[in-house]
Amino acid sequence: MKVEPIISAKDIKSIKRLLSNRPRDLLLFTCGCNSGLRVQDLLALKIGDVKYASVGDRIVIREKKTGKENVFMINKEIKVALDEYLKTIEAKDEHFLFKSRKGKNEPLTTYAVTMYVQQWCDAINLSGNYGAHSLRKTWCYHQRKTYGTSWEIIAKRLNHSSPSITRRYIGVKEEEVEEVLMKSI
Repeated sequence: MKVEPIISAKDIKSIKRLLSNRPRDLLLFTCGCNSGLRVQDLLALKIGDVKYASVGDRIVIREKKTGKENVFMINKEIKVALDEYLKTIEAKDEHFLFKSRKGKNEPLTTYAVTMYVQQWCDAINLSGNYGAHSLRKTWCYHQRKTYGTSWEIIAKRLNHSSPSITRRYIGVKEEEVEEVLMKSI
């Protein structure tokens, strides 16, 4: 199933409010929307990877899908959510940051995150197809539309091998192409 980004800043804020009393889920949502990483790479993070991180710190990861190195950076939103979450758990360095509640030291699964994202979107009456990959696509969408980040920088961040893959992620619509074609030079 192809999933969509969460386009409205209002909807993102609504989900953050919904998750305000669930620190783990709020951190997961915040990291997903602020990092551009695949969920499987976020789920591989251990508490020790981020426990002492400050705003602006770079955490080098190895992507599971590509095997390439990438970075996870701590911005202000992530730092606030991380600090709140760490206050609520027994923070052993070797534990997964997004530990499943099913007992053992196992991370959440991508499937579980997909179910969560769908539930969060349903809870705020956001219609469409949403899942774990929506978090990465939300980062892409807002980098392009909100911040005007070039597709080349977004492609580099995402470690995409081809521009066509990035174009799908950033949501270039036919109407936008037609609008550009109407501009006189």
